[in-house]
Amino acid sequence: MIKTIAEWSEQEYLILALPHKNTDWKPYLDDILKAYEEFIKAVIPFQKVLLIAPSKEDFTPFLSLDNVEFFICDTNDTWIRDYGPIGVVENNQLKAFDFTFNAWGNKFQSYLDNQVNTKLFLEKFKEKLEKIDLILEGGSIDFNGKGVMLTTSNCLLNSNRNSHLDKQKLDEKLKNIFGLEKIIWLENGFIQGDDTDHHIDTLARFIDEKTIAFCTCEDEKDIHYQPLKKMKEELLRTEFNLLELPLPKPLFYDGRRLGATYANFVFINNALIVPFYKDKNDEIVAKRLSKALPNREIIGVDARVFLRQNGSLHCSCQNYFKNLK
Repeated sequence: MIKTIAEWSEQEYLILALPHKNTDWKPYLDDILKAYEEFIKAVIPFQKVLLIAPSKEDFTPFLSLDNVEFFICDTNDTWIRDYGPIGVVENNQLKAFDFTFNAWGNKFQSYLDNQVNTKLFLEKFKEKLEKIDLILEGGSIDFNGKGVMLTTSNCLLNSNRNSHLDKQKLDEKLKNIFGLEKIIWLENGFIQGDDTDHHIDTLARFIDEKTIAFCTCEDEKDIHYQPLKKMKEELLRTEFNLLELPLPKPLFYDGRRLGATYANFVFINNALIVPFYKDKNDEIVAKRLSKALPNREIIGVDARVFLRQNGSLHCSCQNYFKNLK
């Protein structure tokens, strides 16, 4: 019997694939490596971090940090949330699924990223890795750990993913793979600057078994106002408690609006890492999350450089959970 794992469960590692000279980060590699260092320093007081990169030299800025391990592996890009192993429990034992990654609908190269999980489980992890013949990204799904999955139709039903499956067939297939009772398919909502075809981790996330935190837009003239209002109406029709996360003011880089969203937070052991954008809503969001999660420390990390390549904190990492004793 398969059961999903809620992201707030106890973790062994937070896995990150480092930016390097052969990625699209090359023009501002120093900037993003400093941003990664800030992120990693926020995590290591709470749990171990596993860094992945193609060479020993890529690890140099991080060698002095405690609670960090290193794994040499070639990668195309850094967004390991979408190609990393997705942990589940089968018969009270941890295992991981390895879905096919096609770089968000063949938008980029993904050959090296698609081999990362196999190498990790051959050389590092002892748990079982099961290859699943389906295109699916970790950022496109979210679980409450009690049989419910949250996702967006625009991403999972996009013709650039699994065009041979309609909604009913994909719904049935995903329920079978993950042992789900219910899938909530959101039809509305998007974040400009996100090139994943509307990943759920930019829009709405479970923060406990009964609560969904979701993005809202307070500016009626903003392009996000109506789509996020309609998404809220959908969420109000679910049985879950809701927590609003107002978007920060628009951020731009090279004349392009960036996909800034507070929904891209990261659960770690005893804490929640929240992307900050030097915006007045940083503290508003932090206070709301702190009230909703009183037993977790809420830590803000500047995520503005991450946005230059269309992702944020949650996109850049994958949780690896502790095995059951």
